[in-house]
Amino acid sequence: MQLTDFDTLTFDCYGTLIDWETGIFEGLRPLLERVAQPLTRDQVLEAHARHESSQQRYTPARRYRELLPIVYKRLAEEWQVPFTLADCVAYGESIRNWPAFEDSAQALQYLKKHYKLVILSNVDNESFAYSNAKLQVEFDAIVTAEDVGSYKPSPRNFEYMLEKLGERGISKETILHTAESLFHDHKPANAFGLASCWIYRRHAKQGFGATMDPGSQPRIDFRFNSMADLVKAHQEALQRG
Repeated sequence: MQLTDFDTLTFDCYGTLIDWETGIFEGLRPLLERVAQPLTRDQVLEAHARHESSQQRYTPARRYRELLPIVYKRLAEEWQVPFTLADCVAYGESIRNWPAFEDSAQALQYLKKHYKLVILSNVDNESFAYSNAKLQVEFDAIVTAEDVGSYKPSPRNFEYMLEKLGERGISKETILHTAESLFHDHKPANAFGLASCWIYRRHAKQGFGATMDPGSQPRIDFRFNSMADLVKAHQEALQRG
């Protein structure tokens, strides 16, 4: 299997292209400053993952920027920190400030010359518009949790994406699903028989950070530590012919 075997890259966005762990941690900073016992960054991210995943199961149709305020409330209660509704709402709006990884925009601009680029994200459309501006590329299709009414790893999100791409003549055999999260992306991608490219942003860290433990290691066809490494590997594949 070669990177040049595919004509479509389907991307997770947050954690893969957008540095959501930094965005989450910075967005929670006003709350963390009031926590009695200091928490490590990974403790914060792991607690966030637990509450976010639970809330996504219970309210799958809620838009992400309206789901995050509930996560904020649950965290404040767990850490026994006072909060206001305005605090919660401000956290939901903080998605627009989450930074792109330094290599994302340039890598996407290169890959756009060789592939159709598709987003499959657990976000709402308005919030993604802010992130898309940071990524500086026009995607061929954008599928959000708001569009589908559920959150990955629900199979509904992958079913919806594959149906809509199939209507455009894009078969799953030509798709390489590219993501960081084993839990949200690679396990369901395996279930649908999609080839899988792991952008392992957390390669230098322990644990799973802002994503849940997948429980078992899914099949990975390609692994790179960054988007820049993916681009380099593609260029080398072209040179080999």
